[in-house]
Amino acid sequence: MTTKKKPDNIVWDEEKGYNAGLLPYGTSVSAPAIVHDDVATWKLRGVTKVNHQFSSKFNELKEEYKKLIEEYRWNDLVYNATYSFEPVIGEVYHLYARESGELFLSLIEPSRWNKEHVASFRLESTQKWVKL
Repeated sequence: MTTKKKPDNIVWDEEKGYNAGLLPYGTSVSAPAIVHDDVATWKLRGVTKVNHQFSSKFNELKEEYKKLIEEYRWNDLVYNATYSFEPVIGEVYHLYARESGELFLSLIEPSRWNKEHVASFRLESTQKWVKL
């Protein structure tokens, strides 16, 4: 009984035979070692960079949200104030507080009379009051 030695699977191919010289990696003990790239540093840099971008965008959105809430509150104050005229788009109006705390809108500038001036606004074409 003779045992037939099986060819080495690393360098043996049924079609090409022994193909050690054609392989992209070393197949002998003296071949250079296969070393995996250390991607941990690359990953850490990438994660740090992406987290910074997310943090910046989050802070930007948070500031926009605060601005939007402030605009909403001012618009709510003006629309709930007392006035007996239809405001004209593009005109500047002044919000005042009566002694009772009630707010009213007027065309009269703060320098013309002695009322508690809250803020001045311009009515935009979008029907939004913009604080000046």
